[in-house]
Amino acid sequence: MVGREKLMQFCVVIILVSIAWAEDRMIKPLELEMFADELPDMPRIKGFDFADASPIPTKLSIGMYHKLWKFHRDLPATPVFAYGTTKENATVPGPTIEALHGVHTQIKWTDYLPSKHILPWDPTIPTATPHKGKGIPTVVHLHGGVDEPESDGHSGAWFTARFKDHGPSWTRKTYNYHNLQHPGTLWYHDHAMGLTRVNLLAGLVGAYIIRQPSLELPLGLPYDEEFDRPLVVFDRSFSTDGSIYMDPKGNNPSIHPQWQPEYFGDAIVVNGKAWPYMTVRQRKYRFRIINASNARFFNFSFDNGLKFVLVGSDSTYIEKPVTAKSFLLAPSEIADVVVDFSRSKSKSVLLTNDAAYPYPSGDPVNTANSKVMKFIIKSKHEFDTSKIPKILIKYPLPSMSATGVLTRYISLYEYTSPIDEPTHLYINGLPYEAPATETPKVGATEIWNVINLTEDNHPLHIHLGLFMVLDQTELVDVDEFKECMLKYNDVIECGVHRYAVGRMRQVPAHEKGWENVFKLMPGHVTKIFVRFSYIHSNESYPFDATAEPGYVYHCHILDHEDNAMMRPLKFTQ
Repeated sequence: MVGREKLMQFCVVIILVSIAWAEDRMIKPLELEMFADELPDMPRIKGFDFADASPIPTKLSIGMYHKLWKFHRDLPATPVFAYGTTKENATVPGPTIEALHGVHTQIKWTDYLPSKHILPWDPTIPTATPHKGKGIPTVVHLHGGVDEPESDGHSGAWFTARFKDHGPSWTRKTYNYHNLQHPGTLWYHDHAMGLTRVNLLAGLVGAYIIRQPSLELPLGLPYDEEFDRPLVVFDRSFSTDGSIYMDPKGNNPSIHPQWQPEYFGDAIVVNGKAWPYMTVRQRKYRFRIINASNARFFNFSFDNGLKFVLVGSDSTYIEKPVTAKSFLLAPSEIADVVVDFSRSKSKSVLLTNDAAYPYPSGDPVNTANSKVMKFIIKSKHEFDTSKIPKILIKYPLPSMSATGVLTRYISLYEYTSPIDEPTHLYINGLPYEAPATETPKVGATEIWNVINLTEDNHPLHIHLGLFMVLDQTELVDVDEFKECMLKYNDVIECGVHRYAVGRMRQVPAHEKGWENVFKLMPGHVTKIFVRFSYIHSNESYPFDATAEPGYVYHCHILDHEDNAMMRPLKFTQ
């Protein structure tokens, strides 16, 4: 026993020395000059072509490559995983894919990654594991896409390099995106079981835009590529050799050697550059801002009082533009905003952030992560033909009558170790592997009451479905209710209606439309109206949504999703 204790002590010392060495090698964020690199506009790829003035789909081939990427002028090149049509033109984030409403986009996603990951990962959480022991599992999910299960990027549909190995839900090499939904902004990213957080940290993200000129051009919003720009925002930490730094130890190393509840980086990266700058003209610009962070929330504002006009939220337009000095964006959320730089009272303006991390009760921002990017405004005033209409797009509302509408209760739990550190997170007290309990009918409308029994704000994402937030009500005596729920996992038995009587929070004006992600406040019940059909027409899908492998819904804090705040979503006829 003495020998075993000495060995354990020796191992602990080695681990602590390794951690200290790794942390000593971290770049302190303020060692890098801010606003040194110009904001890139990622390569744009069109998923359609024209023949005799009629659009036809084109088949794209996009790979995942291991390469070096410069996140900052003064930082050594960083090993990353990047999307691109070739290794040479692969980027972080990946190319912006532009689709045309009503024209299918076909993409063959191919894994060209090495056998070993560039980041530490934890095999003690539910994780995609190659049967042959080699390769990095990947699968692409089009976030916000309304497509058949076989093209949704199911977490069990992973595959390894050149399709040599694949998961139990894998069905096809080429995905078909119908693009029959409303025009708007989506994004694509890796979705492999248990590896989503590390594959995205490595660089596997990109923007996807569905355009419908006949509907959008009459609005008058900025539409030309120069003035309509995706901004993919995330946080990273770096080592002195340029590599992405990820803490190699977990909060409960004896349970999970590496897994941590949230990843937060020191540097804020926009379109692949840390704290970039962009030179703009005195006119309106449209920015499709995608929060591609693992866990960081952003509360965006300008340092000189310049305002945003929000015109879209997630993948849809909102009915009326909303002017705001700031707005909160959770991981995976998208804000479609217009900024008029002719209204700036200064020659430059900083995009800033003041969201605590974790949100809402974590650490306050510091100098590094309170700055996002800089806009340098040209002095010459110019004539701007773009406009912001009073009405954007109004989608027909289905009946909200309670008759025939199924009501569900969804509860979010966090489980902790004896030292009160999170070990895993569940939905409805069930692991991901448990049989589906959410089995809506295709075309159905449902009301979900989502009960957040944790201390974190969780961005809920539902694949395929879109929803409206009806209200968000504070729970009273939340500890008492939580104790009952942990014992019985039954909202009726525990009397949720006796506890959901606290203060009601107002839904922000720009988030009252259709969403595919919403921020669930801790200690609250959020009532959402979920629609499983096209919201612009209320028509059902042209594909079989009941097919395998089905869909999922989950928290979009990636570290939570991986362990294991995700549940299957299976449809019936």
